[in-house]
Amino acid sequence: MRSRILAGMLIVLALLVSACGAQSKEDVMKKLSGKWTDAKGYELTAVMEIRTGQEPRLYDVEVWHTKPDYYRVSVTQDGSEEAQMILRNKEGVFVVTPAVGKTYKFQSDWPEKNSQAYLIGALAEDIRADKKATMKEEEKEYVFETATRNNHRKMLPYQRIHIDKKSLLPVKVSVLDENKEEQIKISFKKISLGTERDAADYAAEKHAAPPKEKPGKDAGAAAADDDGEEAEDEESGEEKDGESSTEESADEEGDEEAGAEMDGEEFRTSYPVLKWEGVDLLEEEVVGKGDDKRVYLTFGGEKEFILVQEKAAAPAETVVPVFAEGDPADLGFTIGAITDNSVSWEQAGVSYFLASNGLTREEMVEVATSLIQSEQK
Repeated sequence: MRSRILAGMLIVLALLVSACGAQSKEDVMKKLSGKWTDAKGYELTAVMEIRTGQEPRLYDVEVWHTKPDYYRVSVTQDGSEEAQMILRNKEGVFVVTPAVGKTYKFQSDWPEKNSQAYLIGALAEDIRADKKATMKEEEKEYVFETATRNNHRKMLPYQRIHIDKKSLLPVKVSVLDENKEEQIKISFKKISLGTERDAADYAAEKHAAPPKEKPGKDAGAAAADDDGEEAEDEESGEEKDGESSTEESADEEGDEEAGAEMDGEEFRTSYPVLKWEGVDLLEEEVVGKGDDKRVYLTFGGEKEFILVQEKAAAPAETVVPVFAEGDPADLGFTIGAITDNSVSWEQAGVSYFLASNGLTREEMVEVATSLIQSEQK
């Protein structure tokens, strides 16, 4: 009798230990959903490493989110001070490049249908949406593997989301190719839940103005020279007029030389590096030169598309949002605009436009992210 009681107690104890041990995927998902999505807002900083190109590229990412629909995502490439932002407020979705004073406005539901690995609410939705998602429990982390839901999902169909057991916050997200090899890594540095910002903090015009140039030594010296020249004009009269005429001629000659140099600084044409069989470059047409140079690349065969490249136009003095069709497209290295038939973006002073009636959105993104510049001729 005593042995039976002891055996029963051991069974009960084993069940209790089991219940207190490993948690199910559903239990963890419920906790995450409550913690991540119930907060009034959040702010985070992260480092994004992209390995899809020839060399890894690092980006600093900063995110603000205030419920229900206010977002600000700032992405800055390592070693650069030029940030690009996606803003969502009650007026719409904006892509802002402060360094050049350009703002594009979208009538889009971003980020509802375009998940991003640095938006923790989107990560929670990724886990919920994928019925085949798996979870592995490690010593300090829960690791979910899910399908991706962004513009890269054909090339990068999987992601692993590492979540700290104690804080229940994401630590790292690895975006994987079809061979389960890491191509993009998001490392979260700091996440603050429950933060809220005023609606004015998400206004496009607040972030769109380019930084003001600080007057340096040269500017001060130029001002002093101008004052000195005015004083000399009053004293020397005709002699100064002669010198001025000579200086103006020299300045005009210098401007002509500078203009010639600018005309010669033509951008390098970029070509897609694709592993598509039966797709060939049929025609390359170059129109104009210098600032007016435009390159048309026409591809045909199994898939047809045209890629247009030209020097990006300088922004107007007044920063006015320009309407852009489609949705913001995070291409990794920059943010563009994508529709069912085209994708456009700017990078390193060059404007790109890809159009096709046959490519899917995922295929257009694949072309865009595969571009490699030719050697300067």
